[in-house]
Amino acid sequence: MPLGGPSLFGDQNAFRRKLEALRAKWGWFVAAGALMVLFGVIALGNLLAATVAVVFMTGIMLLIGGAVQIAQSFGARGWGKVLYWFASGLIYAIAGIIALARPMVAADVFTLMFGITVIIVGGFRIIAALDAKGAAGWLWVLAGGIVTTLFGLLITAQWPQNTDWLIGLVLAVDLLSQGFTWIFFGLAIRKR
Repeated sequence: MPLGGPSLFGDQNAFRRKLEALRAKWGWFVAAGALMVLFGVIALGNLLAATVAVVFMTGIMLLIGGAVQIAQSFGARGWGKVLYWFASGLIYAIAGIIALARPMVAADVFTLMFGITVIIVGGFRIIAALDAKGAAGWLWVLAGGIVTTLFGLLITAQWPQNTDWLIGLVLAVDLLSQGFTWIFFGLAIRKR
């Protein structure tokens, strides 16, 4: 197919224009990535503080979400709907208040829920792999599911002792991986 014509992703000329616009800003990607790496290193340096920061941010979001739902409930028609939306918002707001007032209690709950979620996800991957048994690569999916399940079991087996550091570690690893991704992306799109 000639360059400049239609493709699976749309017009090649439009793609080139977008790529050129990105290339002009490659330094911003590198700078944003470097900042994320810095924050990741800071989080890695104090996992407890990073855990508490995640809990506080989650608490604030829950509180705001709850307040919005409570306000929205008064616009619903019929007492049943008003009550449903009000109760839903109240539960969110209470969860947010608890997270802000007792961050380590919230971190305990978050850590346990994270471990259980990882076990469930791993189980679904194992089921998907067994369903695809015999297909190319099914063993990789099975291995990934087993590793994920074991990781979830490890998290829950060490709970609540891992509450102080696990959420902070997940944040730190995510910041580092995203930071390096943006750095390498920015360097890759830079004109040579």
